[in-house]
Amino acid sequence: MASDSTLCFASVSELRKLLDRGAVSSVELVENALARIDETQPLLNAFSHIDHHGALARARELDTQRMQKHASDEFVSPLQGIPVSVKELIEVAGLPCRYGSLTMVDHRPTVDAPSVARLRAAGAIIIGMTNTSEYGFRGYTDNRVSGLTRNPWDPERTPGGSSGGAASSVAAGITPIALGTDGGGSIRNPCSFTGLVGIKAQFGRVPIHPPSATPTLAHVGPIARSSVDARYLLEAVAGEDARDWTSLLAKMDSRPALNADRAPVIAFATTLGYGVIDPEVATIVRRAASRLAEVFPIEEIDRPICEDESEVFSAEFIGGVSARFGSALDQQAELLDPALLAMVQRFREMSAPHYTSLLRRRQAHRDRLRPFFERWPVLLTPMTPWPALRVGERMPPGCEGFRLWTFFGYPFNLTGQPAATLPCGFTSSGLPVGLQVVVRPQHESLLMNLLERFEQVLGLRIQWPELRS
Repeated sequence: MASDSTLCFASVSELRKLLDRGAVSSVELVENALARIDETQPLLNAFSHIDHHGALARARELDTQRMQKHASDEFVSPLQGIPVSVKELIEVAGLPCRYGSLTMVDHRPTVDAPSVARLRAAGAIIIGMTNTSEYGFRGYTDNRVSGLTRNPWDPERTPGGSSGGAASSVAAGITPIALGTDGGGSIRNPCSFTGLVGIKAQFGRVPIHPPSATPTLAHVGPIARSSVDARYLLEAVAGEDARDWTSLLAKMDSRPALNADRAPVIAFATTLGYGVIDPEVATIVRRAASRLAEVFPIEEIDRPICEDESEVFSAEFIGGVSARFGSALDQQAELLDPALLAMVQRFREMSAPHYTSLLRRRQAHRDRLRPFFERWPVLLTPMTPWPALRVGERMPPGCEGFRLWTFFGYPFNLTGQPAATLPCGFTSSGLPVGLQVVVRPQHESLLMNLLERFEQVLGLRIQWPELRS
């Protein structure tokens, strides 16, 4: 069975209309997604596990429920009957969740993560688990359990990491939406590399349980081909859960959204004050900002906004992984990616005074950015300083002297505030470029409204990759 490209690249809203009219069933949508996996998996390897039987069984149940709800004119969730995937760092009861690691190769959860339970309650159909780097620690997607994932725009390039499988699958037309995680740009960077919308909401907005391997940095959030679809997914999974104390927040819509009569002054910067950027990427992002400046008040910032705190970020990230292993590290050392093992071992050699100084630097980083966002409630930057790297490249050209090259992502994991990316153009070789939008803490409504308005102003028409096996 060949997939139907019209269904593959339809939005959630378009699929919802087809379902409501009876023009298509959820079973047909799932069958189409599975057919698209068959066509793309040998090349892209986006999925680490595919739940053929479970997805089809759930689709049949939902088709029956939909007929009954139409008969009684009951409300139907936007996601009901829509196929979705889940990154293999988020637990789905009954499906393998190996965290991309040989240390978890036999792990099969019996309880859904809160976000997964909410997806199910909204009627979304989980078709499988998408590939990740081991415990999410790499900026590309590869591991010794499920192998290498490729970018549908150019299979010789990476979709990034660590939500690379999710981004690759959505860009390839398998599902319109996917659930990913972002510990340092792991949703936003792959979305930038694959021409998608990705949202990292306020830290804690989407509860995480069991705790992440990087519990002070990690977010769960949506990956989609449009900001409206990303909003549907985020609204379905957001909300407090007693198992995650960081999720005990005011409701997401409690902060002001976009005022149509008085748009906020928006800051734009091609650098945060450090790092390097590909000239073509800088030109594309600047062109997008100029287009937006025809509608919104935008001020370009030519002074440093923050300092390079990659040492702080790396220590917190690897420290979380180290804590996950505890005293069992020695027994599992040979199962870990050698690069990750070396990082954990170096972390364990760090002195306590140095680590506490890094924690103080994180607070100083927050203190420095807080007044900036009091002055400018919205910041635009490039998302990734380079287009998608070639498979096997670990660092963009010119970035060898930096600890991390994802200059625009991790600073806002350190602050925990909402940030997102949306496509803003393509390079001369046809690779997507992403624009990052960062807002004040807990202002997701403002963020999502801006994303939708920005999409309209930019008017980008994307011809998605048509891959076949």
